[in-house]
Amino acid sequence: MPTFEIGERDFLLDGRPVQVISGALHYFRVHPDQWADRVRKARLMGLNTIETYVPWNFHAPEPDAFDLTGRRDLGRFLDLVAAEGLHAIVRPGPYICAEWDGGGLPAWLFAGGPDGRGTGVRRHDPAFLEAIGTYYGHLLPVVAERQVTRGGPVLMVQVENEYGAYPGVPADERERYLRALVDLTRAQGIDVPLFTCDQADDEHLSLGGLPELHKTANFGSRSLERLAVLRRHQPTGPLMCMEFWDGWFDSWGLEHHITAPETTAADLDDLLGAGASVNLYMFHGGTNLGLTSGANDKGTYLPITTSYDYDAPLSEHGAPTAKFHALRAVIAKHAPVPDEVPLDPAPAPELDVVLDRRVPLDAVLDRVSGRRTRTSAPQPPTTDDLRQWSGFVLYGTRVTADDAVLVVDEVRDRAIVALDGDPVGVLDRTTHAWSLPLPRRAGTLTLLVEDRGRVNYGPRIGEPKGLVGTVRTATRDLTDWEAVPLRLDDAPALLAGAEWVAAGDDGAGGAGPVAGPSFHRGTFDAVAGADHFLRLDGWTRGLAWVNGELLGRYSSQGPTGTLYVPGPLVRATGNDLLLLELHGAAAPRARFVAAPDLGPTEA
Repeated sequence: MPTFEIGERDFLLDGRPVQVISGALHYFRVHPDQWADRVRKARLMGLNTIETYVPWNFHAPEPDAFDLTGRRDLGRFLDLVAAEGLHAIVRPGPYICAEWDGGGLPAWLFAGGPDGRGTGVRRHDPAFLEAIGTYYGHLLPVVAERQVTRGGPVLMVQVENEYGAYPGVPADERERYLRALVDLTRAQGIDVPLFTCDQADDEHLSLGGLPELHKTANFGSRSLERLAVLRRHQPTGPLMCMEFWDGWFDSWGLEHHITAPETTAADLDDLLGAGASVNLYMFHGGTNLGLTSGANDKGTYLPITTSYDYDAPLSEHGAPTAKFHALRAVIAKHAPVPDEVPLDPAPAPELDVVLDRRVPLDAVLDRVSGRRTRTSAPQPPTTDDLRQWSGFVLYGTRVTADDAVLVVDEVRDRAIVALDGDPVGVLDRTTHAWSLPLPRRAGTLTLLVEDRGRVNYGPRIGEPKGLVGTVRTATRDLTDWEAVPLRLDDAPALLAGAEWVAAGDDGAGGAGPVAGPSFHRGTFDAVAGADHFLRLDGWTRGLAWVNGELLGRYSSQGPTGTLYVPGPLVRATGNDLLLLELHGAAAPRARFVAAPDLGPTEA
C-alpha cells in the first residue's frame, strides 16, 4: 500500500524523501472542459502536485442540497490530476477565504437571530459542528477514495484555514474546535496527514494549530526569514509554504496588481534551495464566474473583481506568462522539469455585436422575481431574511412630498434609488453614501439593492445583506415595505418568452444611448471552442451572460477592461449575448477583442 508520511525532516512518499512542488488550481474557477489543459500545463512547469480549496457554499447552496456534478465534480478534477501523474492537496475548509463569496461559508449558516447571525461559525458550536459533519459526509468520501493510501493522488488534507488570524475565540475553545474538525475528518476515512496553515507570524502560528497537526506557513517574500519563523513553531518535520503568494487579487476601483517575475523567482529559489516544500498561490487563478467573488472590508468595503487572474504564472485564459517561464527555470534547478513548454495561444477572434433587442427590468419583473414579501416591521427585511444568498433584491415603499430625504443606516452593498421609475441616485457602501435628497412629490420609492460579494476575511464574515437597520426620511421611519428577490442567475431562461423591443435609434440610422436598469440581447457567430474577450466600453455596470452562462459582473469602474469567455461556452453560430445594464450605455454595442485587458497597474 502506498504511503505518505511526515518524517523527521522530510515528507516521505513510500519511505523516500520528496520535496512537494505544488501549485494552486481551483476547479471552481475554471470551466470543467479546461481542467485537463490547466493540469497538464502545471506538470510542464515542473510541478508535482496540485492544490485546491473546496468552497462549501459552492456545493451546498441550501442546507438540504449538495451538488458534486458538472463544475462541482471534485472527483473528476482529482482524477484528471492523477491522470497527469501529479499528486493533490485538498483544503476543504470549512472556511477557505480565497477571495470567494463569504470565504466559502454558506450564508444560510448565519441566517436567524436578532443580530442576523445564526450558527456560531469557526467555534466549538454544536450547530456548526453538526453542519460541518453533514458537509464532510457528502464531500470527504470523494477525497477518501482518492487518497494516496488507496492508490489515488491525495497526499494531505487541511484542517481549517489561517485560523490564527481569526480573533475572539478563547484558546481552550480553539483547541476543542480544531480537534472536533480532526475527528470529523478522520470519521470520513481520511487517513493521510492533516495540516494547518497560517501566516508566517508568531501570533498566528501559535494560535492556528495543534501540537499534533503539521504546521505550514503562508507568505510571498523573504523566504528564509519566514521559514525561520515557521521552524520556531514546527521544530521537526518538513518545512512548507502552503501559500507562496506569487501575485495578488484585484478589487473594483483599484489598480490591477502585478509582481515582478524576477523577484518572485528569487524568493522561490531561496525557498526550494532551503529544502522546503511549496504551494504556489496561485499557479492559475481563473475566473470568479457568476456571482461568486467575495470582498474585503477593513474600514472600506472592497469587492473582488470577476477576473481572478492573480498575475499568476498561468494567466486567466491559460496562457504561460513571463512568470511561468521564470519560475519554471527556478524549479529546474531543484527538480526534474519536462522538456516541453506550452505554446502561447493564438489571438482571440475579434468581432462587434449589436444588442438589437432590449427590455426594461421593470417590464419583466414578474418573470425574474421570487416570492414577494411585504412587511410593516420597523426595519425592512435583509436579503438573508428572504433567503436570497446573493444577487439583487428590489425594495419598494411609498413616500410623500414632505419626506424630502432618504437616509439608511447601512446598505449592503449598493442601491439604485428611483421614484416612480425616475432615477434619484445611488447609495453605496464603499463610498459610505447613506443619504439622498428626494423629489418633492409623493410616489413609489424603489431601491434595487445589489449584494456585490460577501466579506471573505475578518470579523465581518457572515453579516447579512440588503437594507440593514432603519430607513428613514426627514419626517419619519419608513416601515411599509415590499421586498422582491430577483433570480438573475436564471435570467436567460426566464426571459425566453419576454416581449423584446428594438434597441433605440439615434436619428442617424445608428443605435443611440440606452437607459437601465434593462436587459439587452444580441446574437453573434464566432469560432467554436475559442476563448473570447468581451469588451464593454460605454457600458456602466451590470451582469453579462453568454449562451446562458453568467460570466460575472462588469463595471466601468475598472480595473478590468474585459470579461473572459471560456472557449467551451462558444459555438460557431447563433451565440447569445445578454447584458443587464443597471445604469446606461452610450450605445447597444459590444466588442470581442483579441486579448485580455486587466487594467492599469501602479507602474
